[in-house]
Amino acid sequence: MLDRDSKGRTSAAIVVPVIWLVLAGSRSISQWLGVAPSTVQAYESVSVAGDQGNALERNIFAGLIAIGLVVLFRRRNSASALVRMNQPILVFLLYCALSTVWSDYPGIAFKRWIKAFGDVVMISVVLTESDPFSAIKRFLASASFIVVPISVLLIKYYPGVGMKFNPYDGSQSFIGVATDKNMLGMFCLVLGIAAVWRLFQSMFDTQLRPLIAHGVVFLMVLWLFWRANSVTSMACFAMATSLMALSSVPALARRRSVLHLAVAGCLSVAFAVLFLNIGPGLVETMGRDPSITGRTELWDELRSMNPNVLLGAGFESFWMGPRLEKLWGIFRWRPNEAHNGYFEVFLNLGLVGLILLAVVICTGYRNAFRMLTRDPRVGALRLGYFLVGTAYSFTEAGFRLMSPVWICFILAALAVPENPVPTTADVVQPLANSVARRFRRTGGQRLPNWQDGAVSTRFSPRVAGRKSASVR
Repeated sequence: MLDRDSKGRTSAAIVVPVIWLVLAGSRSISQWLGVAPSTVQAYESVSVAGDQGNALERNIFAGLIAIGLVVLFRRRNSASALVRMNQPILVFLLYCALSTVWSDYPGIAFKRWIKAFGDVVMISVVLTESDPFSAIKRFLASASFIVVPISVLLIKYYPGVGMKFNPYDGSQSFIGVATDKNMLGMFCLVLGIAAVWRLFQSMFDTQLRPLIAHGVVFLMVLWLFWRANSVTSMACFAMATSLMALSSVPALARRRSVLHLAVAGCLSVAFAVLFLNIGPGLVETMGRDPSITGRTELWDELRSMNPNVLLGAGFESFWMGPRLEKLWGIFRWRPNEAHNGYFEVFLNLGLVGLILLAVVICTGYRNAFRMLTRDPRVGALRLGYFLVGTAYSFTEAGFRLMSPVWICFILAALAVPENPVPTTADVVQPLANSVARRFRRTGGQRLPNWQDGAVSTRFSPRVAGRKSASVR
């Protein structure tokens, strides 16, 4: 593989977060197998009966979460340090769990909260690896090499699977492995940023093979952007890559005021254009009407529908039951989200949830900037993902469970211990590999011996009398 890194060390556990990320942005396994209802039918079942999902999906996600928790238990020293350093997001998650109590559908809300908890578990598995930098590279690269080429293949050669027709107006959209064009755009956004990040690293390190691999992924992402025509994702991609380019220049990275101004400038311009009617022609130039494809009318309708301004409708509970039926009766394009991440949090969690989210955003921004000092390689990526999470949520529900944008925002916002605590497996496995190599080189003259948790060697009878040597 062109992206193979012989120096990076990651455990087999990294496969679990990769599977989680791929499933988060693509169609469900039931849909791939053809045993699940369409998206519209699924939401209709939620509207009428208040139920959604199936046993297959629940078992798969429950299994992935269980494996992730087992991995974190084995790395409990590193995991406990990670928890201590990230109290704000822990409090936010606990409040989300508490809000399921006043939901109209507490059982469904709690099941969805478990998936949201799984998002944090998966990122924790990545960040508690003995080499977090290599783990992040492997995590994002593996997902890119699965999702991006398959989406291109489906759109180009299997249009019956890679394309979708709107049942209400007959319009055609390209979706690849995703459920709709916006989800495909979101996937291209997070994986395209990862590809650009690796291109920067490969150019600075003068590595040809990763440059070729991620250059090809980058070109495919651009093609998918063009096909999906997701304006929000393309605009966020342009802002994030520009910010990453600035933060990758050592002279600019040391001048934090420049980067602070860049982040504030990107967010301010996006907010002013979308909500303050400054430069309305820019929205039309990007191919959208001034109402942002009907979003402003939806927001006007939603303002009076929150059942509890202080506490909200309960975690992921607003878009169910009579409220959903009423909105579908008004908007024939049948919305299932507020198309604004902050508004979405307000509807589900109220003002309390918005305040807790603001704390998470502020501490996450601080953590992302601190990483620029500790490790500029990862700091640039985390800063880019932070900008994406906050800007994307202006016109889409980015702070939602199992959303690729939300998962990568967690990756950007979590503080990481400066010196990760190695697990027993992290220490023992490299030593065992060293002993095995020496054993092969000496033709069987050295045999491994394990005593009291230490690794030592003893000599075979052919070389008896020689003093034992310890292997570090």
